[in-house]
This record gives sequence, structure tokens and C-alpha cells, in this order.
Amino acid sequence: MSKLASHAGTFPLAGRTVNRMGYGAMQLAGPAVFGPPKDRHAAIAVLREALDAGVNHIDTSDFYGPHVTNQIIREALHPYPHELLIVTKVGAVRGDDASWLPAQGLEDIKRGVHDNLRNLGLDVLDVVNMRIMGNVHAPSEGSIAGQVEALAELQQQGLVRHIGLSNVTAAQVREAQGIARIVCVQNHYNLVQRSDDALVDELAGQGIAYVPFFPLGGFTPIQSSELSRLAAELKATPMQVALAWLLQRSPNILLIPGTSSVQHLRENLQAAALQLPEHVLADLDAIRQQVEQHA
Repeated sequence: MSKLASHAGTFPLAGRTVNRMGYGAMQLAGPAVFGPPKDRHAAIAVLREALDAGVNHIDTSDFYGPHVTNQIIREALHPYPHELLIVTKVGAVRGDDASWLPAQGLEDIKRGVHDNLRNLGLDVLDVVNMRIMGNVHAPSEGSIAGQVEALAELQQQGLVRHIGLSNVTAAQVREAQGIARIVCVQNHYNLVQRSDDALVDELAGQGIAYVPFFPLGGFTPIQSSELSRLAAELKATPMQVALAWLLQRSPNILLIPGTSSVQHLRENLQAAALQLPEHVLADLDAIRQQVEQHA
């Protein structure tokens, strides 16, 4: 297979140059991102296929599973190739019922970093995103200085090279930048969830990566006959169109679509080479407006 991930171009992240089409490891865990996968060998195959296809940016967290995805990444890819950038996150733990629980205190953050180090088999983490819980999948205003300062302390100890943020507001990004250098922001953003439009542009102007999660809506997927029609016109899948739209939205957007299937991985990576014509972009904007009117 050709290096599909390279077709979307590159962007600087954490002192490295990464392909804009990356991979998110969340779906390597079991149902509800909890427990082991049904087929561990298939999960390992997906990771190795991603690297073979040119992916050099993997997003993960030790609270996926918990511990499961990082242990699979280590089994599949360690010792890691020099060009691979692994970005992880702290700020939550999992309850016995698979719930997502905030873990935002100094000791929580320290424990999260050490869990990631141990399960990934690393002495230092390249990038750690401070995942603010907010309203779980949407940010809420409020100071995040304590959390960023805790991560900056671990950075000073040499356990973390670079700091990113997840599930944050523009004001929180600016507050964090007053404490430490922020190399990326990871928020909920897609074709119809556009509340971060101004933040995407602001970060682009600063040369900072923006990494959208839930490119097709996540737990509430985008349901649109028009999106399906446009995808059929382009001989693509709705997911490929949604990913291609994000790539064309701004050059600082890095994608991390996840899957536990090699076939689905290949389909996602093909979006890197999909160019959306102007009339399709206009029709996609109309979908967003329809969704907003019905919200």
C-alpha cells in the first residue's frame, strides 16, 4: 500500500513534522472504550498497518480501556520508530461501570503521567494533553491554571516534553499559554459542530495544531441524506467526505480518525487524497445550516 497518510501534507507538532492524517487509538479497546478488544491480534494489525501507510502521529490515553490501548500500542510498535509521535492525555479515570470520572488534581495528573509512561514503555512522553472534563464532551468556562501548572511541573521534571490541551475554551487556551507553551488543542469539531471556528483560525495564526475529535459526531453521529448523496457523487464514503472537509478547512488541522478494522483504516486514510470541489463545499455548509436550524 502506498503511503496514504502523506497525501494530506504535513504540519509541525512538538518540534516534529507529522503527516496531517494520523490515527486515534480509542477504538482499540473493548465496547464503550472499556476492557480488552474482541480480537487483540486485529488491533495490533491495525496499528502496524497505520505505520506502514505513513501514519506518524498516534493519539491515545491510558484511560482508554483503561490501560488497554497503551499496552496494545507497546506490544505492536515498541521499540517505537524515531519518526513516530505518540500524543497521550490525562485528566480522567474509569469507573468499574465504564463511567468517565474527572481526575484533575495534582496527584491525579502525576499518576496519569506515570501510568502512560509505564504502559507505553517510555521514559518520557512526547506530548501530554491536559483533558479538561468540562461537560464531558464539551468545554465549560473556568480556570484551568492548577491543572496546567501540575503538568508543567512534570515537564520540568523531564517526564513530559510538550503540553497540549483538550476540551477547552479559547479563554482557557490563552490562560494556559500564560503558564506553558501549548503545542496543540484537541476539541470536538466537525462539519456541523463548528463552535470552534474562531479558535481554529486563531491557532492557525500562531502555528499551533488543532486536532478535532468526533469528526462524524461521535456518540451522536451526523445523520444526513445530503452528506450521503455528496459522498456517492464523489465515489467516497460519508466519513471520507467529512475528513476531507476538515483537511480543507485549515492547514493546522490534524486528523486522528480511529478504527479497529484494517479495511476501515484504509478507507479513512484515502480521505487524505480526496479534494472537495467548491460546489461540494457549499453544499456541506448548507448541511450545517440545516442542522443549526433544527437544533
